[in-house]
Amino acid sequence: MPFPASHPALERALAAQGYAEPTPVQAAVLEAGAEGRDLLVSAQTGSGKTVAFGLAAAPTLLGEAERLPKAGLPMALVIAPTRELAMQVNRELEWLYAQAGATVVNCVGGMDARREQRALNFGAHIVVGTPGRLRDHIERGHLDLSELKVAVLDEADEMLDMGFREDLEFILDAAPADRRTLLFSATLARDIIALAKNYQNDALRIDTIDRNEPHRDIEYRAVRVAPNETEHAVVNLLRYFESPGALVFANTRESVRSLHSKLRERGFDVVGLSGELSQRERADALQALRDGHARVCVATDVAARGLDLPDLGLVIHAELPVNKATLLHRSGRTGRAGKKGVSALVVPYTRRRKAEQLLFAAGVEGVWGGAPSADEIRAKDTERLLDDPIFLEATNEEDLALAEAMLAKRTPTEIAAALIRTRRAKLPAPEEIYDDPRHGADPGPRSREPREPREYGDRPEREPRVSMDGSEWFRISVGRRGNADPKWLIPLICRQGHITKKDIGSIRIFDYDTKFEISAEAAVKFGAAVQTTVREDVQITPTTAPAPRGDGPRAPRPPRDFDGDSRPPRGPRNYDDAPRAPRAPRQGGYDRDGVSGAKPYGRGDEPKGDYKPRPPRDFKPRDRDEAPRPYSPIESDGAPKRAYKPRAEGRDNADGPREYKPRAPKAFGDAPAKPYKAKPAFGDKPAFKGPKPFKAKGEFGGKPKPFKKK
Repeated sequence: MPFPASHPALERALAAQGYAEPTPVQAAVLEAGAEGRDLLVSAQTGSGKTVAFGLAAAPTLLGEAERLPKAGLPMALVIAPTRELAMQVNRELEWLYAQAGATVVNCVGGMDARREQRALNFGAHIVVGTPGRLRDHIERGHLDLSELKVAVLDEADEMLDMGFREDLEFILDAAPADRRTLLFSATLARDIIALAKNYQNDALRIDTIDRNEPHRDIEYRAVRVAPNETEHAVVNLLRYFESPGALVFANTRESVRSLHSKLRERGFDVVGLSGELSQRERADALQALRDGHARVCVATDVAARGLDLPDLGLVIHAELPVNKATLLHRSGRTGRAGKKGVSALVVPYTRRRKAEQLLFAAGVEGVWGGAPSADEIRAKDTERLLDDPIFLEATNEEDLALAEAMLAKRTPTEIAAALIRTRRAKLPAPEEIYDDPRHGADPGPRSREPREPREYGDRPEREPRVSMDGSEWFRISVGRRGNADPKWLIPLICRQGHITKKDIGSIRIFDYDTKFEISAEAAVKFGAAVQTTVREDVQITPTTAPAPRGDGPRAPRPPRDFDGDSRPPRGPRNYDDAPRAPRAPRQGGYDRDGVSGAKPYGRGDEPKGDYKPRPPRDFKPRDRDEAPRPYSPIESDGAPKRAYKPRAEGRDNADGPREYKPRAPKAFGDAPAKPYKAKPAFGDKPAFKGPKPFKAKGEFGGKPKPFKKK
């Protein structure tokens, strides 16, 4: 059916692009109740949101006019979170408003800002950009929003997650208050609702997402692999499906670089896409996918939102997404516009529970299974070759003449074999991959209904452990002195050997190493895995079973080394010996409490020696009229004192001035002593000869400074 209540110019553009009927979100924004109102739209990824807000803004921008007036100040502003999404929205709006005569200007980071400034100065009807670059143009005065009629926020939840709230508020505050605000988001979280309340007037809420029904055009697959065969699983998935376009997602830039180089070495036409690339490199990578020059794109989550790539039928999660929103947005790159797509999660054995939680939280059901084997890929290649569309193409006379000449010279079998070799040489070789079905039985869909209460004692039976008959023992080079503990040893063994905990039996920790038991079913695979996985800190090697533990007491541990020095072991204490002698009493005190060795005083008040009381003296008052007692040179004990000679003033004594005799300096070592040279007395100094002559100091070479009048 035709698009209801849409503008004639836009209807012609949609018909030229092959749009036959509107999607649910496009039909919702074109209803009579939504015309002229602010909209708060929640729609699933790949549902045609770009065309939806382009159609919703048409009545406000065009009205009854056939074409837009001459370009001047912007009438519509579209804000997108990433450069790639902004450039894609720009292309969509260009063909949608082409017959209406609209001028669309793109303002994104990483591009020439002066060229964008010149385009804004010439005039624009619609401006599409990222928050940072748009705010920069507004602050510099290059972008004037005084005549803005419609503001569109595309992928608003992603912009808030990326920290663009301040930029968005600045841009919306710079726009007129009577504008229309259209807010499109995949999820309507609490912060989205708060933003809508602050910057929208009586917004109409449109929700086209069925919460209980997953995306029907996307088939989810969970591929179980050993942790060291993730890259092999990606190669086999690409070869098995042979999609014209495929996206491989990784979590970090380093993973993107590594996976891109390894796929390129195997012969895939692959490009990389991450935040470390320049805008030109990112644009070239996307254009290569659209033109068909590349078939695979390895990207981070920068390509998880908004990108619409043609013929993209396969999405591979080489590393599990961090949450359900990222899973849905990654998978939403395929299965768009009614086309079918496959979303494959590469799940290592050790991350199975994480994958189940992601699928359950996203409300989707994944088909569990192993990665495609090499035999399955070869059978698929044969099927594709027999049904190749090249055999259905019409042939001309020149081709028929060449075919007859070849049949005259070669047999049909030789020609067919040469064709097969030619086609097979262009295809990367599949990888031989190991699949352990014990790790990947399909658990089936998880019930979303509440569990019934269990009675006391009704516990589910545990999964039986693997039998250890015929098991093998291995040794890891870390022991008790390396703080070995099963809490971190078991995960380490599982990662190194690509097994699970149920394949591990007994663990014996010694001083310098640890021995553990592996079941017979997993021993061969474990031994091959630890040889290919090399770590510098620990080594895992096969060994023999340790001696069984006895029933008697354990032998004492050897002494530990302290700072590299081995101390002799301390002998056992014999408690049958005589008790220790009592501690000697304190010196210089007495027993106040009657207990030997008790401290008689507080801290700092202890006497220094034996206490001897001083005998009292007889007090004799002095008579005031009594003459002073004469000086006696005799001490109280009767010993004579040396004769007293009073000193005169100055340094002279009673016998006269002393004769000054300088001391001769001592010789130092074998060097002769220097002769003494007496210093002149204070009165023997030479007379004052007058001041020294004045010499002016200049800046350069002693020249006087030039005089500057203040």
